[in-house]
Amino acid sequence: MIFAMVSPVLFVVPLILIGLTLGVAALAFWIWMIVDCATNEPASNEKIVWLLVIVLLHFLGALIYFFARRSSRPKIAVTPPVATPPRL
Repeated sequence: MIFAMVSPVLFVVPLILIGLTLGVAALAFWIWMIVDCATNEPASNEKIVWLLVIVLLHFLGALIYFFARRSSRPKIAVTPPVATPPRL
């Protein structure tokens, strides 16, 4: 009788923990894409449309923005400053 009561808990608790972890990760990704769109997109109607797509479609909208827009953005190469030799 005790075995029958304990076994469902052994299956349910890990599923709940996995679900919570994935939910928190999805929420963090969604917020990251909102902030990225709000700060890096040029001020235009496109920015408003992308923000609406992300906010209204939640995780799916964030995925669409990530693959369609963010990955196509050119990467800015950061070059270290060149030290000039001292004058003699």
